[in-house]
Amino acid sequence: MRPHTIPSLLLVLAFVACAGDAPTALTPSANRAFTAVSTFPGIIQLPNGFAADGLSFGEGTTFYVGSDVAGAIWRGDARTGAGSLLVPQQPGRFACAIAYDARSGRLFVGGSFTGQAYVYDAVTGATLGVYQLADPAVGPTGVLDVAVLRDAVYFIDVAQPVLYRLPLGPNGTLPRQSAVQTIPYSGDYQFVPGGAFNTSGMVATPDGQWLLVNNVTTGTLYRVNPATGQTTAVNLGGASVPNGDGLALVGHTLYVAQDMPNQVVAVHLDSEFLNGAIEPALQNTALDFPTKLAAFGSSLYAVNGRFEVPIGPDVSYQVVRMSR
Repeated sequence: MRPHTIPSLLLVLAFVACAGDAPTALTPSANRAFTAVSTFPGIIQLPNGFAADGLSFGEGTTFYVGSDVAGAIWRGDARTGAGSLLVPQQPGRFACAIAYDARSGRLFVGGSFTGQAYVYDAVTGATLGVYQLADPAVGPTGVLDVAVLRDAVYFIDVAQPVLYRLPLGPNGTLPRQSAVQTIPYSGDYQFVPGGAFNTSGMVATPDGQWLLVNNVTTGTLYRVNPATGQTTAVNLGGASVPNGDGLALVGHTLYVAQDMPNQVVAVHLDSEFLNGAIEPALQNTALDFPTKLAAFGSSLYAVNGRFEVPIGPDVSYQVVRMSR
């Protein structure tokens, strides 16, 4: 069961809470059609003990899964279910959020409560950059999700009411550490103090104009202006989506992984992403504490984070495919 205080997060690595790596504004389209996708494996087994968390699709049927054990990244093929390590364990790192940038062939990765972000080559696995977004010695931090926009990469923090902006130069040039920006939330955003989990998942709208984020404790969804941090609560008619983690956006339907009670909630949003209606939940008996989501063709893929089970070498982890 997910801990709901930052002290618990810092003390129990096995229960790190990271947020969904849904397709972002510049990742390959979630709507691309593969007529045979329904024949792809329904359950893809990951290495035992992998402590799976981050998830993102890359080129073709390639996808990437991050690990909360020293930041390893596994690269797989959704068509066959086969895969292998792309990034070996990196002591001191986590890979709880992944976003693939199709322009540069890079992976942008959130490093949880290290307060760091990493950039990897999606083909070779080489480290291309390490950025300190927040200092855990100053205050609690948890960099749990990432979204790639045209001119910058954004990260959220589960323990702070801010966005981190990593500006990109011409042709996607990576910046220096000094260029990292911290953008406080303003507007409707309600931060729950006292060590509670807050912003957990993030996804960009297809045009890159807005970010959508969720608060895991209150169940509130927000539309965020990435340039200013201005937030507007999404009107769900009095409803909420508590215990939400990973997000995936297909058109105007937002999918939210609820690690409790092991389901994915669909929220149909209006054209401005300001009003929504919660639709019947998608359920699959194979889900086990789902954390990350990615949309691919007519399917959704979810990572079984299994945070209720202590990490161990014999613990199994999976990626589960379900129809949407």
